[in-house]
Amino acid sequence: MRPCVIVLGVIGSDCHAVGNKILEAFFSDRGFTVVNLGVMVSQDEFIDAAIETGASAVLVSSLYGHGEIDCAGFRDRCIERGIGDIVLYVGGNLVIGKREPAEIQQLYHSMGFDRVFGPDADLDSVAEFLAADCAAKAVPAR
Repeated sequence: MRPCVIVLGVIGSDCHAVGNKILEAFFSDRGFTVVNLGVMVSQDEFIDAAIETGASAVLVSSLYGHGEIDCAGFRDRCIERGIGDIVLYVGGNLVIGKREPAEIQQLYHSMGFDRVFGPDADLDSVAEFLAADCAAKAVPAR
């Protein structure tokens, strides 16, 4: 089985770079092939990279709270571009203001994200979910 290729980045106008580098190192150390797009990444840049690299998953970070706006239509855009089956994760401070985690998860699931993580997510658990989700979807090499 080929290694799980993941595309990682911080969406929209968000310039929070430190966590992004931590995620890159963490997932690389666990055997994932990481394509890190850095910060201030558009939906199309994520999708372009996923197509170009044959990625199994896209991991979107948002720490400035505007993920709700920046991620709207992401799954639909993936479908339009021919990668509707790709695993989509989102994590960070995903909304402005205080909302219950269950409400935030429901919001992002309704947008088509497979898994939703808050800023305090256990990364070991995330890596386990990611490996299982990539294997379960068995996304073919593109």
